[in-house]
Amino acid sequence: MEPDEIHLEILMELVEELTKLLSIIYQQSWLTGEVQKDWRLASGIPICKKGWKEDLGDYRPVSLTLVPSKIMEQIILSAITQQTQNNQGIRPSQHRFRRSRSCLTNLNPFSDQVTCLVDEGKAVDVVYLDFSKAFNIVSHGILLQNAAALSLDRCALCWVKKWLNGVAQSVVVNGAASS
Repeated sequence: MEPDEIHLEILMELVEELTKLLSIIYQQSWLTGEVQKDWRLASGIPICKKGWKEDLGDYRPVSLTLVPSKIMEQIILSAITQQTQNNQGIRPSQHRFRRSRSCLTNLNPFSDQVTCLVDEGKAVDVVYLDFSKAFNIVSHGILLQNAAALSLDRCALCWVKKWLNGVAQSVVVNGAASS
């Protein structure tokens, strides 16, 4: 069940009827920068990754949002990704959060390079930094300034700003939601 209590199967059954309507809504949202209020709402639920269910550290948060919102987010992501790649805002060495790239695709060339250096008898120093929670503390203002510096499309910047300014989340545990 989705947060709006409409089953995904129902949306899939109505895909032909909804496509044109949602297309108009998405286009208007993009052009005006207005974001539907319920698109900015998320229900966070804890999912046990592995291990003991009693250990809160074994849970990861999953945000449930409306399907139309997820689709619009993918449209915006695609536009921003295209623009940042065209403007060289994303370096080729960037792997995380990019389609067909991962930590593994980043580590393989690094490992090959280290192996070659060691085979040549050279010393290798490696420093690892963990930015796993870095996104939790990113200032929205700084994020938007940096995005503007990349010459992102005005519509994309406006849409992201409106979306960030209205995001709200509740946590749902055992069917009860926080306020």
